[in-house]
Amino acid sequence: MKNKLTALLALSIYFPSAGAHSLETESVGFLSGLAHPFMGLDHILTMIAVGLWAAQIGGSAVWRLPLSFISMMLLSAVIAASGFNLPSPDLLIAGSVICLGLLVALAIRLPVNLSMLLVGLFAVFHGYAHGLEMPQAHSAVFYGSGFVVATALLQLSGIILGKVSYQQPLLSRLSGAMMAMAGLYLVTAA
Repeated sequence: MKNKLTALLALSIYFPSAGAHSLETESVGFLSGLAHPFMGLDHILTMIAVGLWAAQIGGSAVWRLPLSFISMMLLSAVIAASGFNLPSPDLLIAGSVICLGLLVALAIRLPVNLSMLLVGLFAVFHGYAHGLEMPQAHSAVFYGSGFVVATALLQLSGIILGKVSYQQPLLSRLSGAMMAMAGLYLVTAA
């Protein structure tokens, strides 16, 4: 046991000094990624809508839809960072806001697997934008970790809104309608 503690201490002293990035640079990358989803109305509305729709569907959708979104978002961010070109990402992102807003407003309940597929498709557009907008000076891992945490927090707020409005379904439907209208505005601005 004493040898294991000694080895662990030695490694903890060695690895920070051997790292390619300083702790300060890594934290800036994480904070930059954390802030990114909050800088655009399109991202905020989509993430909240995913959580809200997941809560409306209920059951395993509450965790499966957000997880599907985050997984596909990460994959497409990596693809975007590698140089793949997606035509009209702003228009596709605005379209995802409209679609998710309508799904929530109309309280449409699709099978969970189909819902995951749809949410994953929308995540491709958002992840692509995250990948393109990643500052080159930051670590992709720390930046990506930041935008994943922010996405999860926004989705969690949508789930909470969905759970709170369960007794008042009109609240979530109105939220969805407002999201869809905001998406229409984003289409005209794109």
